[in-house]
Amino acid sequence: MTDTPPEFLDLDGTAIAVLRQDGTGPGVVWLGGFLSDMRGTKAETLAGWAARNGRAFVRHDYSGHGESGGRFADGTISKWLAESLAVFRRFTTGPQILVGSSMGAWIALRMIEELRKAGEGERIAGLVLLAPAPDFTVELMEPELGEAQRRDLLEKGYFEVPSDYSPEPYVYTRALIEDGRANRVMGGPIDTHCPVHVLQGLVDPDVPHTHALKLVSLMPADDVTLSLIPDGDHRLSRPQDLDMLTRAVEAISGQAAG
Repeated sequence: MTDTPPEFLDLDGTAIAVLRQDGTGPGVVWLGGFLSDMRGTKAETLAGWAARNGRAFVRHDYSGHGESGGRFADGTISKWLAESLAVFRRFTTGPQILVGSSMGAWIALRMIEELRKAGEGERIAGLVLLAPAPDFTVELMEPELGEAQRRDLLEKGYFEVPSDYSPEPYVYTRALIEDGRANRVMGGPIDTHCPVHVLQGLVDPDVPHTHALKLVSLMPADDVTLSLIPDGDHRLSRPQDLDMLTRAVEAISGQAAG
């Protein structure tokens, strides 16, 4: 794991931690998952790949995550999206491949929407999405909420769920859930105008593979590859999963360069 100290981008008084490596393009931008950080196994693997291949690579921690400032409980998809766009515009140039893990895939898809609205759609050379969880608050969480959780949302403004990946529980706020509805991307066809590779484990306990199948079905106009990993879980951090990740990024890079 790299021990390089991050740079910080000040956004409305919140320090967003960024790690970047200079190199050739198309560059690669890592977008992590809910409660993850930019020094996790998959991001570190991509950093090593980028260093070996002389490729530009940028990653950051959302507010309330990792080395960034701010409170996790104040986070929403809109807030983390704005931070990701600010990092993208400040620290990258030219075409980029967005690599989004879990919630990061949702951020990536929303970034494409916002960049296209701003006339910057050509900045996205490709997408690699791992265990993608776009619209997870609406599609995967809300239908499963129990009576006690709904009561906590109403009375306390949040509820907690034990995490399999951290000693700290996941905290889901009413603001996060309400904001998730405003950021939905799976309500109709999704046009990314770039090649897409989706990696999805079939034994993922958090995001069912049917969610990835639905996502791919909404991308009829794009060149989409879906790799289903029979024994893959949500992390997709085993050596064979990491090898698939780097090969997917290399393949998208080749398409972008071609």
